[in-house]
Formats: sequence, C-alpha cells, structure tokens
Amino acid sequence: MRYLITFSYDGTSYHGYEKQVGYKTIEEELNKALSFINNKKTKIVSSGRTDKGVHALAQTGHVDIDVSITEYKLKRAMNSLLPNDIHVINTKIVDENFHARYNVKEKKYEYKLNMGEYNPCERNYIYQFNKKLDIDKMKDAIKDFIGIHDFKSFTPNKEKKDNYVREIYDAKISVKNDVVTFTFVGNGFIKYQVRNMVGLLIQIGLGKKDKNCIEKIFNNKDRSQGFRTAHPEGLYLVSVKY
Repeated sequence: MRYLITFSYDGTSYHGYEKQVGYKTIEEELNKALSFINNKKTKIVSSGRTDKGVHALAQTGHVDIDVSITEYKLKRAMNSLLPNDIHVINTKIVDENFHARYNVKEKKYEYKLNMGEYNPCERNYIYQFNKKLDIDKMKDAIKDFIGIHDFKSFTPNKEKKDNYVREIYDAKISVKNDVVTFTFVGNGFIKYQVRNMVGLLIQIGLGKKDKNCIEKIFNNKDRSQGFRTAHPEGLYLVSVKY
C-alpha cells in the first residue's frame, strides 16, 4: 500500500534532508522508523530536499508499506519512533501511481529575517541580520521574480541540470516587529534558489544592487553576480500541493 506522509521538522541539528554517509539527516531518521514498521529496508520518496539548517512546516513524501496498517496507526507508530524534532502530521493512502515529487503542483516557502536587535533565542529560526533594509525597494524588486524564468543565476554553477526554468506564482514581502518575511510560491525550486533570491533582495535593500537588476541577472545565467546566499536558518518549506 502506498501512503502519502506529511511531516514537519526542525532542521537545526541535521545535515540537511537527504541521506548522507556519516551525517545525521531527516531522511535517514524517517527511513529508520519506516523500516522498523515495515519489517524490512524501506525508503521514503520526498517532494524535494532541504539544506542543512532549513526547516519544514509541511514536507511530504510517499512510501510503500507491505504490512497491514491503518493511516492513523502508521502516524502513531512513526511518531513513537522518530526524534522529537521530526513530527508526522498526517498519513493518507494514495493510488500506487502517485509520486510525491513528480505530482507536485505548487510549493510555498517563507524566509524570515530580523532587522532589529539580535535575539539569541531565535538564532536558529530567524536569520539575525540586525540591520535596517529599504523594504519599499525590496517590495518593488521581488515582483520581478513572478512568472516563468530561467533560474540558472540562482543556483550554484556546479549544479548541473537539464532545465533551470521554474514558474513563480507569487512573491511578496511583509514586516512585523522588525521581522521581514519573504514568501515565494511556485511550481518548484532548485538548489539554493530561494536563499539566493533572498540574498539578492538583501543587497537591494542595502542599496548595493539596483532594484531593477533582476532581469539582467536572469539573462546572464551565471551565479557569479556579486550577491551572497542567505543563511539557511531563516528558511521554511511551508506547504506542498498536489
């Protein structure tokens, strides 16, 4: 039986989502729990990967389970076996042709940055930038990400892919109590794309890049554009839709 698993995690203590030899990862913890339940080696197929230190409010993945178990009991069993910084929100039986990655229609990410006083209690969950930014310029600039674009300039040059084109359905910025929230909704995202978009917007907010530079950077198709990748701890995978 194939199940769709929706789960959240605090990425602080993990070397990213994807299993890596010699490192503690989210995927490894999920696979260990599922293998115990299924009485054999079992692997979850996720909607995508997140980097070291990145969090998820509602990540998804599918898994094939041979033993007879209800959706509710699978959720309970997984949560009893997983560490307390990973939590299964929901389990659902799906068609055997369902694929957690290839069937994705929409993903939503949020990035949180603190412009105010340094807060040690939030250092793993909100990027402690602690400098003022020109929010109006950033709000104007972020609109240029909306639409279909080639994001080769927003992923590492060594990240070789057949297709760098992605569609951003919505992109916006909000501010509350000196915390800036960047929101991106799209049909998919490539490695470091969100963090690089935020990194460029930060440079615009500091006055180090012109707010109309984004189209030129798209056209250059080269990551060497003079802006830094934003820190991982402020990034959250908020939702995945099918």
